[in-house]
This record gives sequence, structure tokens and C-alpha cells, in this order.
Amino acid sequence: MNLLLLEQADFIEADRVILRDRRLVHMQEVHRAAVGDSLRVGQIDGLMGNAELLRLEAGEAELQISLDQPPPAKLPLTLLLALPRPKMLRRVLQTVAAMGVPRVVLVNSYRVEKSFWQTPFLEPEAIREQLILGLEQARDTVLPEIIIEKRFKPFVEDRLPALTLGTLGLIGHPGNYPPCPRGLDEAVTLAIGPEGGWIPYEVDLLANAGLQPVQLGARILRVETAVTALLARLF
Repeated sequence: MNLLLLEQADFIEADRVILRDRRLVHMQEVHRAAVGDSLRVGQIDGLMGNAELLRLEAGEAELQISLDQPPPAKLPLTLLLALPRPKMLRRVLQTVAAMGVPRVVLVNSYRVEKSFWQTPFLEPEAIREQLILGLEQARDTVLPEIIIEKRFKPFVEDRLPALTLGTLGLIGHPGNYPPCPRGLDEAVTLAIGPEGGWIPYEVDLLANAGLQPVQLGARILRVETAVTALLARLF
């Protein structure tokens, strides 16, 4: 991890924390930290800064912290993502957190297997765990908002238009469509489908809600690759 993320429960004083979990193990085994060392820290949904290691024992570490730096800016993006298979979901959540996506809507699709919705990786704590791993990697503190929508048609018809209002709506979809734009400064709502892509009916519904299909070329990419490629190209 490139940033030690602090929970409210870690604080014993306004400027002191105690760590006892995997962050302690990381400090010992990866950073090989010693008393007096300075470490980069951040408070979840708060500021970043530095910490001095005051005490290091087998079961806990005490740090004195100074938080005075804002986290990096988020992308002007809402990502609409057909629910990936569970193992890929974990990687995608880490990726979107690391790349600065502020809001992700996980939706159903015809090609999303029903069993995917039963995965324990959709539990709030499991989602949060993957997001934190992404934030630690990128040196960010602000957790993305994750919205779960299990019914595609009601969501797209009733709620998606409000989300896309004032944004450029795009559908990442292979086919004879315009190329995905590059280096945008405006807000974007981006929809990325499941393995196999959206079916034509879904593309039509998304288009009626204000999103237009764009493509990345002839190659068909995995969802996790498409997410990274589209975000890098757009921003």
C-alpha cells in the first residue's frame, strides 16, 4: 500500500492512532518501519498527511499524525457497469477506486448470470474492502459511491435520465460506432456491458436515456481491461 488509511476507530487522540490489523503487518513486513520513521497516511473520506511512528510492538503501533493535504480530485464520471463475474468484480472495484471514479452503478443485464447476484463480494463490507485497497494504491481517501440496481429496465427508464442530466452519455460497445472520444474536460456518464456486451434491446434503452454507443476498435476486451482503457482514453 502507498497510503495507510485510517478509520475513525483508530484514533485515541485528535492526532494519535493505534494500528493493530493488516496495516501493522504491512508496516512491519513491507515498509520495515522503525520508531521515528515517517509514513504517508490519510483518513477515510478526509485529508492526507504524514505520521511519525512513536511506538512499534508485536501487536500494535502508535503513530502521531498530521493531516493537511486534500486527496486528489475525482474524475467527472458516473460509471454504469453490468455486474461482472465475482472474481472480476473485486479487481474492477479496486481499479475504479484507484483511478478516481466517484460513483459506480452496478446493474443487471441479460448476459449477467443470476448467480452473480448471490456472491458475498456484493456485501457492503466486502465492497468496501476492495475499494480501500484501490485507494491505498492510488493515495486517495474518498470512497466511491456504489449503487446496486438489480432491475435494468426500471433503472434505465426511471432513474438513469436524472443521473445523466448535464453529462455526456456514452456506451462502450463494440460495433460500427464512432470512436470513443479522448481527453475530455466535461462530465461523463459511461455504460460498460458484461462479457459478451449489451444486447441490442439494452443498447436501445440506454440510447433512449441519452447515452450513445462508442467503440475502442476491432478488439474485444475483457470488462476489467475495457474499464481501464475507456477511463484512460476519456480522461
